Amino acid sequence: MHWLYLGIAVVLEIVVAISAGNAKGFTRPLWTIATLVSGGIATYFLSLALLTFDVGVGYAIWTSTASVGIVVLGTLMFGQQLGWKKLLGIAVVIGGVVGLRLSGGA
Repeated sequence: MHWLYLGIAVVLEIVVAISAGNAKGFTRPLWTIATLVSGGIATYFLSLALLTFDVGVGYAIWTSTASVGIVVLGTLMFGQQLGWKKLLGIAVVIGGVVGLRLSGGA
C-alpha cells in the first residue's frame, strides 16, 4: 500500500508544480488554491508512505520521480524542449531512484 500512497503523492506533486507555474506568483486565485490544496494532499499521502519508507529514501523517490514527470509533461503538453542534457539528467535521476530502492528502506 505504501507504493500506492507514494504514487498518489508523486502525481499530486506534479499537479503542484503545474498549478504553481500557472498561479503567476500567487496572483491568480484559482491556480493558487489548486497549488495549496494539491500540495497539502500530496504531503498527506507522502506522510502515509513514510510510515513504511525510510524518510530519506521516500522523500528522495517522491521528489525525483515528480521532477521527471514534470519534465516529461512540460515536453508533451507545454512544448518545452527535451534535449540530450535533460535526457541525461532524467537517466541519472532514474538511476538514483533505482539505487535508493535497492538500498532497502521500504
